Amino acid sequence: MFRRHSARFPATLWEVFAAKGDVMHIPVNHPLRPLYRTLAGLVGLYVLVFGVLGVLETWGDPLFSRESTWVLGLRTNLAFSLMSVVFGAIIIVGSFTGGNIGHYLSLTIGVIFLGAGLGMMALMYTDLNLLNFSMSTVIVSLLFGLLFLTTGLYDKVSKPGDLDVRDEREPEPSRKR
Repeated sequence: MFRRHSARFPATLWEVFAAKGDVMHIPVNHPLRPLYRTLAGLVGLYVLVFGVLGVLETWGDPLFSRESTWVLGLRTNLAFSLMSVVFGAIIIVGSFTGGNIGHYLSLTIGVIFLGAGLGMMALMYTDLNLLNFSMSTVIVSLLFGLLFLTTGLYDKVSKPGDLDVRDEREPEPSRKR
């Protein structure tokens, strides 16, 4: 009554892409790679400046203070400010290093920002909100995480001697009109 496979419909999504000749992949040597790295560097600079200003504002407070201290539109405490200084410096170094190290670093930082944003959103109104997150901090963390994931996806560089993906494809046959 029901057939699992037929000649007309492939069984898996992979077979669909393999039949078309397009394979899902992370783009290599994308022409907008410098733009994405620049955006990541600017976000890293914002995180670093936020951290430095936060350390100056919260110096002398307890490390995990829950006071209402706001810097650059985000709520912070000394622990979150110190973490921001460290992550901002790592992000800036990674964006200027570039290459596949920057690629993997951007992917990792993106996952960390997304995880921190989701985790802190879940813990925001509890006593476990150790980093003093507010909803605006959660939204900024999620946006930065998405930006870093996008940067990581488009920042991959091929090894010398490897052909670009576009070079490996056969030219498309010309269509008759």
